[in-house]
Amino acid sequence: MPFTLRNLSVLAYAQGFTLWHYKAPGAELSALGAPGFFDLACDMLASGDMLMMSAQDGGRIVFVANAGKTVHLAAMA
Repeated sequence: MPFTLRNLSVLAYAQGFTLWHYKAPGAELSALGAPGFFDLACDMLASGDMLMMSAQDGGRIVFVANAGKTVHLAAMA
């Protein structure tokens, strides 16, 4: 399943930090965590943001580790 911008929404924003939600009906979490999946939103996502992902096989909260031309996600510690 390709990235769809309309499935990405802001839940909260304060002092340069954004909490995002991405809903991917019909997709699995492994696809959402694949390198490059969120690259089309690289101009919106910032390093330090948190992203909640909902997929058909569950959910996950990740940390945006780097948001240059390629978005890199990291597991929450």
